[in-house]
Amino acid sequence: MAGVRNLTQVEAIERARLLDVTGYDITLDLTDGTGGPGDRVFRCTTRVDFHCSEPGATTFIEAAAERLLSAALNGQPLDTSAWSSDRGLVLPALAADNQLVIEAEFAYSNSGQGLHRSVDPVDKEVYLYSQFETADAQRTYACFDQPDLKSVFTWHVTAPAHWTVVSNARLASTEAAGEGAKTWHFLESVRMSTYITAVCAGPYHEVREEHDGIDLGLYCRQSMRQYLDADNLFLVTKQGFDFFNEQFGIRYPLPKYDQVFVPEFNAGAMENFGCVVHAEQHYIFRSQVTDYEYENRANTITHEMAHMWFGDLVTMRWWDDLWLNESFAEWASHWCNANASRFTDAWTTFLSIRKNWGYRQDQLSSTHPVYSDIPDVAAVEVNFDGITYAKGASVIKQLVAYVGIDAFRKGLQDYFGRHAWGNATFDDLLTSLESASGVELREFSAQWLKTAQVNTLQPELSIGADGAYASVAVLQQAPEEYPALRTHRIGVGLYDLVGANLIRRELIEVTVNGPRTELPQLAGKPAADVLLLNDDDLSYAKLRLDERSMDTVVNHISGLSNSLSRALCWGAAWDMVRDGELAARDYVALVCNGLPPERDISLVTASLSQAQGALTYYADQSWAPVGWALLAATARATMADAEPGSGFQLAWARAYASAARSDAELDLLRDWLNGDAPEGLAIDTELRWRLVQALAAGGRIGESEIQAELERDRTASGERQATVASALLATPEAKETTWRRLTGPDALPNWLQRALLLGFQHSSQLALTAPYVSRYFEAVDQIWATRDSEPAQEFVELAYPSMHVSDETIEATDAWLSDPDKPAPLRRLIGEGRDGVARALRARAKDSAAA
Repeated sequence: MAGVRNLTQVEAIERARLLDVTGYDITLDLTDGTGGPGDRVFRCTTRVDFHCSEPGATTFIEAAAERLLSAALNGQPLDTSAWSSDRGLVLPALAADNQLVIEAEFAYSNSGQGLHRSVDPVDKEVYLYSQFETADAQRTYACFDQPDLKSVFTWHVTAPAHWTVVSNARLASTEAAGEGAKTWHFLESVRMSTYITAVCAGPYHEVREEHDGIDLGLYCRQSMRQYLDADNLFLVTKQGFDFFNEQFGIRYPLPKYDQVFVPEFNAGAMENFGCVVHAEQHYIFRSQVTDYEYENRANTITHEMAHMWFGDLVTMRWWDDLWLNESFAEWASHWCNANASRFTDAWTTFLSIRKNWGYRQDQLSSTHPVYSDIPDVAAVEVNFDGITYAKGASVIKQLVAYVGIDAFRKGLQDYFGRHAWGNATFDDLLTSLESASGVELREFSAQWLKTAQVNTLQPELSIGADGAYASVAVLQQAPEEYPALRTHRIGVGLYDLVGANLIRRELIEVTVNGPRTELPQLAGKPAADVLLLNDDDLSYAKLRLDERSMDTVVNHISGLSNSLSRALCWGAAWDMVRDGELAARDYVALVCNGLPPERDISLVTASLSQAQGALTYYADQSWAPVGWALLAATARATMADAEPGSGFQLAWARAYASAARSDAELDLLRDWLNGDAPEGLAIDTELRWRLVQALAAGGRIGESEIQAELERDRTASGERQATVASALLATPEAKETTWRRLTGPDALPNWLQRALLLGFQHSSQLALTAPYVSRYFEAVDQIWATRDSEPAQEFVELAYPSMHVSDETIEATDAWLSDPDKPAPLRRLIGEGRDGVARALRARAKDSAAA
């Protein structure tokens, strides 16, 4: 695809000073000229009306087209000889009022950026959807592609007559456009930024309902219509609107809200104003799933909905406030789910899944403050990370604890009221929150948003002869390179062991400052069996337990009645493994002993994944086979005890398939695939593919059997899963074929590249992938230079030899990093890979010593 302009903040500030964009009129022709769908390129005519505050000035417009056909400014043709897709078009000698008309041919995308084109293998129908964040609207129409040049947009789209076209605004009319084609004319949109404009087109299946005056729409591919559980999706959507309309004090401002489930989407979803796009592969369920998947989908639905206010109605001025956009939606979605849906333990899921992502990201060499200076668009591409989302949301949660939910809600309402339809900064939000709460927040902001890394909180206590606390203090530590100690508003829970149960006797809220904070209110109180810092998970910090509490938790973790408290204990143990303080084998033993009784499916999902991560990265590999066997045996036994047909049975069955290494374990998977499965365990499409992939990785099936399975499931999902399975085949030939496809001269479709990457590395195949450690560093520069940004980043991260935990991998990485001229975003990603290997080496040393 054509390159895009790497807009700098300096350029954006100057262009925003000069221009006021009053309207876009965009005409797309998505046909091949005979009424059928276009194949490689589409034609777009863009008319832009805008004011200039300094007549005579020069500016530029982005147009990442394949071919610029014509351009006229105020009726006069423009010289387009200097135009290029990655520089845009210069606009000289501007008038006070201007009209620019550009006609161009743009390329369809298969990278998930711009206007993505997908062909359904079931019926060969073509589906299109747009994805414009961060600055990819310019891949579809000419525009001033920055968030603070908001405008209104009127779309006209010509497409095959049997298609449906969806955009941000409601449809105004349609008309015939020659044989087999039709033109959809949309009403003028509300004022918005370019990156949240949208167009989706294809023979989408449509379902509609009305709720509280809002016209709700759901769309999916025709071949997926039988799996679209519209009732559940509408329920979550309605619950979200009822909650946010009340809490935010401003009703959702559009008359309609469409959600389009699209194939081959790179992320989870995108908050296009009134036309949200969701990843079909994540959120339309063809097979049985657990409640974790349902909650994760509900979280995504409400996350994108929160953006309708925070991001769309009020938008960041520049990408340095991306964190606020995403952090707020991340926090608000869990707030909504915990209070307005059946997922009342949503904060447990936030801690066990999302927050752990933030902790991991924050301890990499690339750690950065939540608020980061973003000099250009390229810098923001790698900042869609765990700090921007999860740590930022944790800071919002801590801010709520600091000022109180009532004041926070009042401040939000003031913020939305003041800045609706415009752009704002975090300083604007702080001003509203300070006014509502009467609390000074600038110091809080500096502590939490402008310093990097994570603090560790640990209790220091002494117990008298009478069994009461003589003293209790909270010690706060920070890494030597990032010494900031923050103010933490936390809960401290005291738990007593009563039979097999740990009952919370008392919860106190305290403010922790500096390296040591005394808790005099606990002196003289009977010592608890478990003293749990940050109970209720109000703050963002790693935790440690005192020796007495740790001993109790190891033996009685399932006795904690509150899932959030259990998640804190599981999280503390996982942090200790990653920090080389707890042997991986001891963590695996804790999982195998303490997890089977767990009734929170998110905790089960997270902890099983972490146990597999411990065995892959952090365990002494001479012991790891013992650990895999222990995990497999635990999974099989727990699955047998689970209620037939339940999500817990499925979760443990998945874990067994992932852990299976021995001949006997793989034989059992083969039996399941052949129809001899445990009672209640549905070997449906998705689980069948998991079994096929496990057998491929274990060397028990070949390509012919994978293709036979594909014949049973000749769908887009089936093709994706078959590709993963083929890449997992335990032969040198399969690895070589996969690598050649990944690193060939032509960019692969995004779904194909991802599937190949997911199957290329496996913890049982290190001998097969060892030759590719050096080949990775030979290929990565070319991949970065020739692929679109998102597929390039995905290759860098997933192809990095992270499972090859050795000094040799560190040395190879250091040799590559020794060249200071490598692109900064690429250096960051590869440095993060190195961090993972270095951490794994330290953890393996701890595990080896524990032997």
